[in-house]
Amino acid sequence: MLPVYNMEETLTPPSVSAPSQSSVVTQDWASTVGQASSTGPQPSKPSFIPPPLKSKGRNSGANVRWMRRIIAEDAEWSLAIVPLLTELCIQHIVRNFQNNPVLKQLLPEHQQKVLNHLSPDLPLAVTANLIDSENYWRRCCTQRWPVCHVAEYGGSWKRMFFERHLENLLKHFIPSTTAPAVILDLLPLCRNYVRRLRVHQFLPPVQLPSLPRSREQTDSGSEGETEEPVMDHYQLNNLVAGLSHLEELDLVYGVKDCGMNFEWNLFLFTYQDCHSLAATIKACHTLKIFRLTRSKVDDDKARILIRSLLDHPALEELDLSHNLIGDRGVRAAAKLLSHSRLRVLNLANNQVRAPGAQSLAHALAHNTNLISLNLRLNYIEDEGGQALAHALQTNKCLTTLHLGGNKLSEPTATLLSQMLAINTTLTSINLSCNHVGLDGGKQLLEGMSDNRTLLEFDLRLSDVAQESEYLIGQALCANREAARQQALNPSHFMSPIIAKSPENPAG
Repeated sequence: MLPVYNMEETLTPPSVSAPSQSSVVTQDWASTVGQASSTGPQPSKPSFIPPPLKSKGRNSGANVRWMRRIIAEDAEWSLAIVPLLTELCIQHIVRNFQNNPVLKQLLPEHQQKVLNHLSPDLPLAVTANLIDSENYWRRCCTQRWPVCHVAEYGGSWKRMFFERHLENLLKHFIPSTTAPAVILDLLPLCRNYVRRLRVHQFLPPVQLPSLPRSREQTDSGSEGETEEPVMDHYQLNNLVAGLSHLEELDLVYGVKDCGMNFEWNLFLFTYQDCHSLAATIKACHTLKIFRLTRSKVDDDKARILIRSLLDHPALEELDLSHNLIGDRGVRAAAKLLSHSRLRVLNLANNQVRAPGAQSLAHALAHNTNLISLNLRLNYIEDEGGQALAHALQTNKCLTTLHLGGNKLSEPTATLLSQMLAINTTLTSINLSCNHVGLDGGKQLLEGMSDNRTLLEFDLRLSDVAQESEYLIGQALCANREAARQQALNPSHFMSPIIAKSPENPAG
């Protein structure tokens, strides 16, 4: 049996300049085979393989092919570019993360590589409770919103994403059209991260055009009977009950960017909305800040809401500004001061008059928690202003008072001057846009001469003489400098009783 030879290994590659060499080599090989077959087996001799010929020209690529031990499809193939097995595994995990999320079982450095390549568009059901990396949630936020102030969310990107995502769902929820499961299904995923909800839009139900009434229905009913459409908005009770760490609720019942579709019905805060919201905030024992602004809350609705906040265990701030609350609603707020831990009360731009201010003054005289009261843009006038000034002579906790735009004049300034000489807790007063007058300004200047704690006193557009306003400003600068020195060196302001200790009897 003849041996099989590989011609590529034994033959010398043909040369372009000697085309006859191929035929010569073929004849030599044929004669050698014939001699072997006629004479029998011969002792093996070492075969001589001539070195590949070097040629320049268009066949240089073919010569390189003769020199290579492995002939691959890719001429640039090299063993060095084969990826590591760990890299292949990471790529596989990333591609199949949605169906098979593998993360906690990996080493920390491998986890980071997987997180760096995961898409921000993965379903929240997969990523919410599995991924805690702030870098991943940062990519999710910056891809979705162009402006991201993470400092407003405690520096947590994950909290920012879930709060803004939930707020967006609430802003676009349409009652009787959107399925409630769209929001409720998100609860198990976001309950541990949502601490604040700011929803400045609630859409009403879609009003379909009414069908024309038949003649029989027209005859049977009176012409004045009309069925008013239900305008109740999304009820927050189930949602808030599932948010175990909710601390702040900031709501506005209205529609933004309605354009040519404007109707007053789009801005209704119905009684059903009010009762539902009252039950919601009453059951939320972790709520610290509640804001309901620009929602046309009148006295009756304010009383319903405030009644649910009596004896609330955690509420510290109540903001009902820019509504329609009058004296009856303010009386309920004054009662709340005695039955809660409220520290901030904002009733700006409502319809509060002197009786309402007197109710607040009576509560302030005995209150020990409230530190900020805002009554700007109301109508308390001098009767209400004097009542508040009397109360602040005994109050020992209020630090900020805003009475701008309340039609106050000289009688209120006189009593405020007396109060400034006694009160040692107020640090900021705003009387801008009133009619204090020249004599009222002089009275306030006299009161400031005995005051050492007030740091801010806004008297813009209050008809005060420039000289009085300047001197009051100088007194405020002195008070601020004394407060700064006390903050830098509190031991210098120690009382003599403390200074004269047994270790230092000389004092």
